[in-house]
Amino acid sequence: MTDGRLAALLGATLRQERESRLLTQRALASRAGVGQASLARIERGVQTPSLALVERLFAAMDRQLTIGVEDLDAHVDRLLAGAGTRPFADRLGDTDVARFRQRATGISYVFDGPTAALLHGVPVPAPGVHVVLLWSEAAAVTDWLTRMYARRWYDKWQEYGHLPVDPREPGAHRWRTMAGEIHARMSDEVPERIEIRHDGETYPVVPLTEVEIADPHTADLLRRYRQLRGARGDGHPATD
Repeated sequence: MTDGRLAALLGATLRQERESRLLTQRALASRAGVGQASLARIERGVQTPSLALVERLFAAMDRQLTIGVEDLDAHVDRLLAGAGTRPFADRLGDTDVARFRQRATGISYVFDGPTAALLHGVPVPAPGVHVVLLWSEAAAVTDWLTRMYARRWYDKWQEYGHLPVDPREPGAHRWRTMAGEIHARMSDEVPERIEIRHDGETYPVVPLTEVEIADPHTADLLRRYRQLRGARGDGHPATD
């Protein structure tokens, strides 16, 4: 488990326990003898607390944290298995694809990464929307992001902030906007694409084979999905 995922899990668990007890951050921070700002960073997964601080925070709510072990990335397998039981429309509804399509005017895009895999019919976790955008349209993309009141992802603090949204400026190509949470892969040319239709709508999508080459994270999700299908005897792995 990476430090980032551990911090996120600890933060989410702590926040869930606090909210279930109707405690404000200020109240819990006071009980545990920690600053509210530090507690806020811990709950956001930005700060990894020491074990002593973790014990103190949960003890302030008459709780204690237990530790268990599981196969590496077993949580991903659970997500994949659970997604496979839900209708496609529901899985698509969990993303920002519809909102993005309604508002993405004046820019060229092709769906990429886990969004592309989802549109191909593979039940992978695909929050937000992943797209390929063109460097040649960087100015138009910047104008569009500005109109969408975008905030850019700041790796140092692991949160969205008021950084320059222009993709030519240093920073992750990831923004939170009125059109959803955008994860972009910038390209010098329009990538190979196919058209996929769902419920009368057409989606420009990067082929799965190309997604696996360009996106190691999605390639790993696809590999794990195919292994799960093979273990259940569901037939051949998903392909284009």
